[in-house]
Order: sequence, then structure tokens, then C-alpha cells
Amino acid sequence: MNKLIRSLVLAACAVALPPAALAATPGKPAGAVAAALESAPTQFVEAAGIKFAYRVIGSGDGTPLLLLQHFIGTMDYWDPRVVNGLARHRQVIVFDNTGIGASSGKVPDNVDQMSTDALAFVQALGYRQVDVLGYSLGGMVAQQLAARHPTLVRKVVLANTVHPGGGNDLMNVLGKATTQKQYPDPRMVLFFTESERSLAAGRAFLERVNQRKADRDPENPPEVAGAHAKAIIVFSSTPDPENKLLNAIRQPVLVVTGSNDTMLPSKSSYEMYKLLKDAQLVMYPDSNHGAIFQYADRFVAEVDAFLKD
Repeated sequence: MNKLIRSLVLAACAVALPPAALAATPGKPAGAVAAALESAPTQFVEAAGIKFAYRVIGSGDGTPLLLLQHFIGTMDYWDPRVVNGLARHRQVIVFDNTGIGASSGKVPDNVDQMSTDALAFVQALGYRQVDVLGYSLGGMVAQQLAARHPTLVRKVVLANTVHPGGGNDLMNVLGKATTQKQYPDPRMVLFFTESERSLAAGRAFLERVNQRKADRDPENPPEVAGAHAKAIIVFSSTPDPENKLLNAIRQPVLVVTGSNDTMLPSKSSYEMYKLLKDAQLVMYPDSNHGAIFQYADRFVAEVDAFLKD
């Protein structure tokens, strides 16, 4: 897997909706529900011509929580400690968006289409309302989804992401992570700082994400990295001088970042916090792009408190 991640990152450096398809209740989608991410079966639902792969964890009474993943990330890239913690009080839905992992279709190269596809997936499962947690690229998708669908999206968590024009150092950071020789897995450099505490958290994180042994997602083809890189760069480099996107988000928002996010600048999270109409901000010390994994237990507790009615 580590070599595959490295090759995908290197590739990046080189570079009308249907009605609901399932009769599910808002809080209980059709299909199997598991107690833990590591053992959750992969299920499929078709929408907008795409066969989406997904897993459902937890069965609490809280509003279902949809997770939107990062650059080249499949369902297997989520941290079980985060997902299982969040699933104690609600259903948590992880999925592969179009062209990712086990889902069919050609991966989009823009945030707009990614949000449209995410909407089709949610509607196909029959949900009428969800909370949304978007991490990194997923946070950009979450902004679009929340702004366009205020009835569907109740609350939003934006983790280690940026607003339009918020900037990025994506290609530089990816280049350094994939050419360094100290760590076999580039996520140690991409997600964590150089302090021993942060690196220890990184090693623990990698152990957790590799716990699932059976029914893992297929890895992405190299073209996914280029498409995702383009989506991130265009979104984060295109100014929104009137802040139309953030102004359209009326829902409560929890903004979370690390003190030194080298990929998507931490200052953008502070700017989002100031510009959003109803926002809270959490910044974790001595942390990078993987702050929510380094501080998994604190993150879960803060998201739980935020999502309570």
C-alpha cells in the first residue's frame, strides 16, 4: 500500500438527479450496519449511473453523519478510532465517491461534480437529512453540499480544509513527502509534524488504518491523483471576493485544523471561522494536516458535543 500511495502522489505531481432508489427511513438506510469500521461490510447502491461503494457503522439515534474523504482516499483510509468513536451515538456513512476505490465511473477533476455525485449517493440511500464531516478535499465538497442543500445538511464539520481562494502548498508538500527516504509511508510527512509526540501519533494512526484485512477497497489507478490535485488546486486558488459560497452556508459549522497544516494553510480555517455566520473553531497544537487523527479522541468528543441537538 505504501508504494501505491507514493505512486499515486507522484502521478499528481506530474500533473439532473434521479429520485431516491431505496425506500429507507432518514436514520436507517437499507442494508447491513456494523459496530466497527474494521468489520463493516462493503455495500453498493446505484445513482446517477454510478455504482457507489459504502459502509455503515453504528446505530444510534443521532442524525446520520456522512464522511467525505481526502485526496486519493478510499474508505480504508479513514481512521477506525475516529469513525468508531463518532458511531457510538449515530450512524456513520463512509463511501467511495465516483471513480474512487470500489465505486464505478470516471473520477471528476472538480469539486462541483464531486458534490453533485455525493448528493446523488445520499439521496439514493433515502436520507432526508444528514450531518456532514468533510476532511481536506472532502471539506471543499462539504462546503458546496451545505451551501446548495440547506434542508438536507443539518450541521457541518470542516476539517483541515480551505475555502475558495484559501491557498495551498499541495504540490510542494507532495513532492517532499514522496522523495524523502526516512518514512516508507508518505502520510507520516503529509499528516504529522516532526516532533516525537506527533510522529508517535502517526505511527499509531498507520497501525489503525491497516487493521482491516478482508474486503478492503481496491487501490486507485494513477489518474485519480491528477484529477484530485486539479480539483484541490482550482478550488483553493480561485478567489471568491464576495464570499458567496461561505455566505450561503447558514448551518452551524465546526472548523477544525492543526496549528501547522503545511498542505492547506491553517490560516484559511481561521478565515472561514470569521466569515461563516455560525461557526466554532478548534486548532490542535503541534499538528499538521492529520490533526484529527493525531488528536482522535479529542476530535471525537468535540464533534459529539457540536452535533448534539
